[in-house]
Amino acid sequence: IHRAMHAVIDRQKNHGMHFRVLAKALRMSGGDHIHAGTVVGKLEGEREITLGFVDLLRDDFIEKDRSRGIYFTQDWVSLPGVLPVASGGIHVWHMPALTEIFGDDSVLQFGGGTLGHPWGNAPGAVANRVALEACVQARNEGRDLAR
Repeated sequence: IHRAMHAVIDRQKNHGMHFRVLAKALRMSGGDHIHAGTVVGKLEGEREITLGFVDLLRDDFIEKDRSRGIYFTQDWVSLPGVLPVASGGIHVWHMPALTEIFGDDSVLQFGGGTLGHPWGNAPGAVANRVALEACVQARNEGRDLAR
């Protein structure tokens, strides 16, 4: 589900449904991906809440943790997970944070972050891929990406 659709439902404080409910409904109906917020970029959200949503989408079992927006323990048993999607104002300089937040099982969409590269589209795509691979390698070698 693209954010332009689910924001109509879940961004209203006075009516609608919470993103957490929408994410669970998508998972139960067999959905495969949903825009889950980015923490960085133009569609920022609270870090701990976004991480809670990401875990709720992907993990088979998640413990209650109100600080992360998880209000009760959820056991998904064998129900397949949903890939969290990050997009909206993200670019190559956000890669360390995105790698730390979303890990390996996610979709990172770099529209303007690719097409807006000063050397053109192809170098923009290469820059994003090289940054992703460098961040994954650094993380796997034990380096702290947050610094």
